[in-house]
Amino acid sequence: MARAILLAVDDDVSVLEAVVQDLRRHYGAEYRIMRAASGQAALDTLAQLKTRQEPVALLLSDQRMPGITGVEFLERSRELYPEARRVLLTAYADTEAAIRAINAARIHYYLNKPWDPPEEKLYPVLTDLLEDWKAGYQPPFEGLRVIGNRWSLRDHEVRTFLSRNHVPYRWMDVAGNQDAIKLLTERGLALDQLPVVLFQDGSVLLEPNLEVLAARVGLSVQATQVFYDMVVIGAGPAGLAAAVYGASEGLRTLVIEPEAPGGQAGSTSQIENYLGFPSGISGADLGRRAHTQAARLGAEFVTQRATGLRIDGQYRFVQLADGREVSAHVVLLATGVRYRKLDIPGADRLTGRGIYYGAALVEAAACKGEEVFVVGGANSAGQAALHFAKFASKVTMLLRGDGLSATMSKYLIDEIESTSNIVLGPKTQVIEAEGDQRLEALRLSGPQGEWREPATSLFVFIGAAPGTEWLPACILRDQKGFVLAGPDLPRNGQLAALWPEKREPFLLESSVPGVFVAGDLRYGSVKRVASAVGEGSIAVQFAHQYLAGF
Repeated sequence: MARAILLAVDDDVSVLEAVVQDLRRHYGAEYRIMRAASGQAALDTLAQLKTRQEPVALLLSDQRMPGITGVEFLERSRELYPEARRVLLTAYADTEAAIRAINAARIHYYLNKPWDPPEEKLYPVLTDLLEDWKAGYQPPFEGLRVIGNRWSLRDHEVRTFLSRNHVPYRWMDVAGNQDAIKLLTERGLALDQLPVVLFQDGSVLLEPNLEVLAARVGLSVQATQVFYDMVVIGAGPAGLAAAVYGASEGLRTLVIEPEAPGGQAGSTSQIENYLGFPSGISGADLGRRAHTQAARLGAEFVTQRATGLRIDGQYRFVQLADGREVSAHVVLLATGVRYRKLDIPGADRLTGRGIYYGAALVEAAACKGEEVFVVGGANSAGQAALHFAKFASKVTMLLRGDGLSATMSKYLIDEIESTSNIVLGPKTQVIEAEGDQRLEALRLSGPQGEWREPATSLFVFIGAAPGTEWLPACILRDQKGFVLAGPDLPRNGQLAALWPEKREPFLLESSVPGVFVAGDLRYGSVKRVASAVGEGSIAVQFAHQYLAGF
């Protein structure tokens, strides 16, 4: 594969030379470094590179250039290389313009001149951006292929699993795809065996179990030890934060996650209000970064589902779906929540066949040119609507209330209002989903009565429920299933009968000593990524205090 290109743009020859030399010194072994002395020359260069199908990873442009400014160049460059990382180089006086360009031109970062020393002010920023680019870049494909049917729940689950675990693959829909039919025929496979996963070595998995698929693509499915200092159940923001802090502070830490790092937040197309990411970050990228960070610090991850928890003295045993157990002194419950299901005729039958819960980002490209319906008016629904609007001809948001102001952040409302192909349907509910093999229409109810709307894709964000039915009765929960902890535990005979310690429970400690809870699963939690990360890190401090008592 050709080396990806870093393109520096500046009309000041001396500054351009300094930038190029710094880039070559640090990135020359992995990337090709190119230069242009004006915005127009840079656009011409990009057009030539696009014709030759050469990859461009990063554009670093000065702001004050005659003819085309840096912001204008970076904005126009998106037409040729939308995935390239865009960095604006500015004088201090241009800082306000640079901040505005984060929204207008969708630049990823801006740097003030001078950038000396580059080891502190240039390389950390660019390396971070290049790692993001590499994570999303798809070179000419030579690997895993998935053959399936767009309207199959199992196919949807396989593609979602691979995508969220950042496993490169090519999806081939059997509907109208002769190459897919040819591959099935050559291997003697039938359409009723879909989805089929084809590996580069010629091997095949038919209707794969996700645990088997995880093992085949190199994910760990078995713990390497039987005992850990801390077992974290769930790899959402809270669990990942606990893994980072636990591992960095010397605790033998195991993270159990059945799907992919990032949790529910990992399926979010863009998080724009998380501290430290001025141009926003996708949930998948945030999960990938945190997973890499925790693993580098020594945390161990297994792709498994926790099915039970039993207490034996000072040991806590976590039972796994494959029948094995792992034990620990401390367990952190961080499984988050799952979206509530639509309770309407047809919803269960058509789940994965046009009805999806959460963002279901793997379906976005398949919705190109179609009308998409989104149920819900909170931030997650707004982020999804903005993402789908890039592909669909029209996105209709169906809302229980009059509008978005009561349930959604202002920055999202502003973006939705400025997106021409997103429309709002206030005081409107879905009362029935129609279709045989796939979703074909929705029956809606609103101020004007009831009506039928043709539809192929419906994405649902109607609140969340905890999946805590697998926990033992000694873990106290509220009526909805959220885990009670610290000051929220009942101060009555019920807790006294369960609590053997003389001390009071720690802030995030459940009704069982040494079993903590963090993130959305906790009763009374703030449903934000930042608060989940905070609770996950704080839980580790309480774990240390608990372990100090041994």
